[in-house]
Amino acid sequence: MTEQNSTYRVVYVEPGKPACEKQIGTRLEDLQAAVGGYIECVYAHDDQTLIVGNDEAKLLGMEGNRRLENGSILAGPFFVVGVQGENFRSLTDEETSRYLQRYAQPQEITPQEVQQDMGFCFISF
Repeated sequence: MTEQNSTYRVVYVEPGKPACEKQIGTRLEDLQAAVGGYIECVYAHDDQTLIVGNDEAKLLGMEGNRRLENGSILAGPFFVVGVQGENFRSLTDEETSRYLQRYAQPQEITPQEVQQDMGFCFISF
């Protein structure tokens, strides 16, 4: 998960706030501090970037943050980071600009919406 630099350039998104560019340390502890707990790769984009959020955000009752294209709701802070193989990497200028724009507007998400987005679906064959 590390690169030669000691930080990753990411787009950081907090509930109720516009996205911002941020430098996050490359150590696991730094990544966990950014999302307030255990990290989870939540959503992969088609452009070698992904969203990293708090693995337990909804269970902990964190505030709803953004809706994804697939209809899922992200809770708590998250960041968008580049991925290269199995490793994280800093975002490029183009990627940073794209995600600053995509997450520029905070979204109103009720606690009920977050709660309704929790759960599992079991499919039997």
